[in-house]
Parts: sequence; C-alpha cells; structure tokens
Amino acid sequence: MRALLATEFYKLIKQSRTYYALAAIFVIEGVVLFSAYYQGAGIIDIVLSNLKDTFYFEGNLLNGNLVTYFILNSLWFHVPLILIIIMSGLLTTEYKDKTLQTVMMQPVKKWQYILSKYIVAIVFTTCVVFVLALTSFLLSYALFGKGDLIVYVNGLTFFEHHDAFFRLANAFVIGVVSMVFFSVVSVTLAVIFKEAMKTWIIAAFFLILSNILLKVDFGSELLNQLLYVKLNDTWQYFFTFEIPWNTIYMNVTLLMAYTLLTMGVGVYIFQKKDIG
Repeated sequence: MRALLATEFYKLIKQSRTYYALAAIFVIEGVVLFSAYYQGAGIIDIVLSNLKDTFYFEGNLLNGNLVTYFILNSLWFHVPLILIIIMSGLLTTEYKDKTLQTVMMQPVKKWQYILSKYIVAIVFTTCVVFVLALTSFLLSYALFGKGDLIVYVNGLTFFEHHDAFFRLANAFVIGVVSMVFFSVVSVTLAVIFKEAMKTWIIAAFFLILSNILLKVDFGSELLNQLLYVKLNDTWQYFFTFEIPWNTIYMNVTLLMAYTLLTMGVGVYIFQKKDIG
C-alpha cells in the first residue's frame, strides 16, 4: 500500500494539470486581494451606506480579516471545481492512456489501487486548503493589517480581531471536510464514467446542483438536517453571533459519513468493473 501511495503522489506531482489548477486557485486569491486593494473601500461604503447615517464607525473596516473572509468564500464554488478537475484526473488519465490495464497486470489488488487514489485525493485536498488559508492570512494581514471583521449572515455582525481570526481559522478547517467530499465524489464519478470530459461535466453539475439545493426547503426538518446538500455550508456557521457547535459537530460527522459512503461505493464499483 505504501508503494501505491508513493506512486500516486508521484504521478500527481508529475501531471501538468495539477500545477495549472493550483495556479488558478492562487490567481483567484490574487484577484480578490487586488480587487480589495483598489475597490474594497467603495464596497464597504456601499454596504454600510444606510448605517453610517445612524452609527459612527471607528477604525479600518477593510482589513486582513475581511479580505480573508472574501477569499474563504471561494470554497463555495471555485476551489471545489478546480479540485474536481485535478482529482478526477487521477483516474481518467489512466483510462485514456490505457495504463490502467498495465497496472492491473501487476500483483496489485484492485481495491488497494483505487483506495490509494482516494487517500491521495484527501491528503492533497487538505494540503491545498491549508496552503490557501495560510497565504490568505499572511498576505491579507501584510497588505491590509488587522482589524474587526464585518460580515452579513442573517444580518450584519461585527467580530473583534481575535474572535475574527478564531472564526476564520476554524471555518477553513471545517471547509476542508466539504472540499474532501467533493474530491471524493469526483474520483467516484471517474470510476463510473471513465472519460475525463464526461466526469468533469457530471461533477460540475453535481457541484452546481448542490449549491442550488442548499437553499431549498425540503419540507421536512429531518431531511433538512440529514441531506448532504444541507451540510456543505457548515463552515459558514462560524459567522453567526453564537457559534452553534452542536450543529457543526453533527454536520461534520454526517458529511464524513457521506464521504466514506461515497468512497465505499467507488471501491465496490471499481472492484466489480471490467477494466478493459
């Protein structure tokens, strides 16, 4: 298993699409920083235009915490979409190049082979989100300094700097769980559809549909609590006035269960499927 994992990490590192996709993530981060630097003050003025007639605001509201929050919101769509492309390529490339048949001719168990790809996807996704979080904090604080965080989640809320940092850091940590789920789904879809273009289209549709259904009321409190589409915004709960820890713990547990279930389905299908 160690040899399989080492080989999969090596193949991931050698793929040019890995670096293009990573570059895309950090270009998005750069665009957010650039936009905040040149237009951020105007955005703050628009958001607070009505409140400024009633309240007096002291200090710089456009600061590193707010910019980091802007970057954090790339976890809604941009980051998972790019991760889908990279992770599905772990398998679709081997179907396309016909190297999968060669690998299966070796003394390698099919379930270990596909499981190694899932593990690589999980580790790589975690590392990407960690690096995104680290660079977001460092660059945002360096360019904009520290300050209180203002967010609009079910109303306008302010958090002092130390509290804002705690909430942002935890949001990135919980965001990893959501990103891992989408990465695992993309690998499972690659097992099913084999072709890169089909996998990308279906995975992108899955991501879009998940974001749309997030706002849908399914008419049942139980469904609204248990369906996976209601779990992918858990990181956003850190920006409510009182952090609902019990809900966060339950959602993370459920999402991890969905992730393991998706992996299990992928391993089972790959085990039963004819590679040729």
